[in-house]
Amino acid sequence: MGITKVTRNYQITIPSDIRKKLGIKVGDVLVVEIEDGKAVIKKSDLELPLLPGGKGLKVEDIEEAIRRGQGEEE
Repeated sequence: MGITKVTRNYQITIPSDIRKKLGIKVGDVLVVEIEDGKAVIKKSDLELPLLPGGKGLKVEDIEEAIRRGQGEEE
């Protein structure tokens, strides 16, 4: 079991022992569900492209990349 803290942006860090056991790597997609009043995080088979960071990246670009990764048309 690992312990983590929610940041002001509502983000968490998955403890390294949990990441190793689940084989979670940078860029992996995780699904968060509620089961019996508990938040359950599962590794997904869905693959989304990593986007380059930096200036000029627009929300529309991110949303388009997500649609492409899910196989949806524009």
